[in-house]
Amino acid sequence: MKNKKLLIALSFLFIVCLTLLTVGCVKQVNTEDYIRLHIRADSNDAFAQAVKLKVRDEIVGFLSVKANTITSKEQMLDYLYNQIPEIEARADKVLAENGLSYHCKAQIRREDFPEKTYGDLTLPEGNYLALILELGSGKGQNWWCVAYPPLCFIASEDTEGDTVEYRSIIADFFRNLTEKK
Repeated sequence: MKNKKLLIALSFLFIVCLTLLTVGCVKQVNTEDYIRLHIRADSNDAFAQAVKLKVRDEIVGFLSVKANTITSKEQMLDYLYNQIPEIEARADKVLAENGLSYHCKAQIRREDFPEKTYGDLTLPEGNYLALILELGSGKGQNWWCVAYPPLCFIASEDTEGDTVEYRSIIADFFRNLTEKK
């Protein structure tokens, strides 16, 4: 009985220490280490916003297959530049399937982004290199994430890029921790 209480107390202490270390760790983030992905809707109309999310799913599904094998920012940048025609074609297909006559314009350029937290990593407000997709006028609300390193999407292992599983880095960490026991 004493061993069980001791084990529980030590486990609790370990969790508290791990939590304090995680919270106390401040990572210095260099905006030059990241490539963002930014998708802008044509307008704030509910339908345009819903189609933007369909485009997001298509593009993130397409990119996530290769993103899991890329090991450097330079490789990702080369890949994205080479895939711009395919990215535009895939986005245009989604737009047409939804009865829209406007198109997608994709380009890679520097752009300002607000602060954003992904799991235990907070990217500061700053100027980042980004793959920008403008749907039609691109004047509507937007969706964005990090294309490299791929912090906001992970391809499901059993797909051809058609489905995307959005996952939390923190939840994965604790799930892996408990699975090791």
